[in-house]
Amino acid sequence: MVDTTGGASARRTARLELRGPTSRTPLPAVRAMTGDLAMRMDFDLDAVEDLRLAVDEASATLAAIAQPGTPLVTVFEAGPEGLEIPAWVSTAAGTDVPRDGFGWAVIAALVDSVEAGPSTQADVPAGDGSDGPVASITLTKELPPALRTAPGGGGADLSVAR
Repeated sequence: MVDTTGGASARRTARLELRGPTSRTPLPAVRAMTGDLAMRMDFDLDAVEDLRLAVDEASATLAAIAQPGTPLVTVFEAGPEGLEIPAWVSTAAGTDVPRDGFGWAVIAALVDSVEAGPSTQADVPAGDGSDGPVASITLTKELPPALRTAPGGGGADLSVAR
């Protein structure tokens, strides 16, 4: 799904959803989508790689606590300020996102902000509106200030198609 909004004079917000199994096999697709969007938004190469690693670690963390047979849902919201990536999986009631260990330290170090915790399908992007339990991680990486207003940065539309 692609949803774009915004005026002609500002970078538009693009919203993409990616659903895939919670096995290790499709996780590279999530990492590749992240890198592609970050490059199109003019993040520098270090920031692109940081985002790829953070998304990879967040996806693996969520896959480890997901209910069997349920998808990993990743939503990419690319806008004029940067890239926000909420990801979630269906879980058993009361399941929380582990925030200890090396994996969490990696995630927190590579993005500008990270939020995680239990929620419901009604409260997450692309949820089904039910009160089914989920665990979510939301990563945010801000564009450098110069890219928010510079030609090719903040003044251009974001295109997710080549």
